[in-house]
Amino acid sequence: MKKIIIFFIAGTLASCGRFGNKEHKEERTERIVCLSKQYNEIIFALGAQKDLVGVDLSSTYPPEIKKLQTVGYHRALSAEGILSTKPTLVIHDNNVGPEQVMKQLQDLKIPMMVFKTKGEDIESVKTLISEMGEYFKRKKEADSLNTKIDTDMKTALTTASSLKGKPQVMIIHFGRANNVYLTMTKHATAAKLISWAGGEIPLDGERGMMQLSPELVAKTDPDVILLTDFGYDQLGSLDKIKELPGVAGTKAAKSNRIFRVEEHDMVYLGPRTGEIVLRLQKLIRQDAVK
Repeated sequence: MKKIIIFFIAGTLASCGRFGNKEHKEERTERIVCLSKQYNEIIFALGAQKDLVGVDLSSTYPPEIKKLQTVGYHRALSAEGILSTKPTLVIHDNNVGPEQVMKQLQDLKIPMMVFKTKGEDIESVKTLISEMGEYFKRKKEADSLNTKIDTDMKTALTTASSLKGKPQVMIIHFGRANNVYLTMTKHATAAKLISWAGGEIPLDGERGMMQLSPELVAKTDPDVILLTDFGYDQLGSLDKIKELPGVAGTKAAKSNRIFRVEEHDMVYLGPRTGEIVLRLQKLIRQDAVK
């Protein structure tokens, strides 16, 4: 009987110790909500996603990020959505809102952080990757990502410099809405990508995107049209796209130079930027060196 009691007590203590360690380990583990598509791609590229428990709706790359809980659009967040993930840290890039939600999180003492570097050009995005690599203890991985960016960009820029002229490229975002096209301008991140690839976006404007009527699309008469994934997939085929008002008569439609691109590839710089520029170069520059 004494032996049974001793074994019972020993087993109970061991069991308590195991559960106790588990609870302690869970307390030390970060539960990160990240509200930036640029940050999230870098986190995954670094292999540092194990503590991510929530992301914003605009974070769609890489595909496995879609398995994570979404907490709302980054400019239309709700405190309830974020708090439901029980976060120990919220990471964002200052492009978040509404203001009262962020204040509510601050009042609740939810830790928040923003990385110092904005990552708006090649050198600064490499600095951002290094900064995030340092934070997540993935310095080696960050260095490898930056080396790949350098290699890909050197190839793309060398090729672009050897080509004559610049095709006029129109990027239509989300296809057609109410017979008005939402298009990217010279002030968009996409304009940098197109320029590095050896092309040019002809549309000027105060913002990164502007609405154009079919008449203005026809008047602009681009050599190449890039349609983002949602719009392209909704229309379903090149023939359907070529029938769109304003598109049908363009040089792009006549030469079948209308291509599908991923929206998330066009709107921020990140670890795949050099790779994306090379891919765009193949689409928009038929004269590119193979």
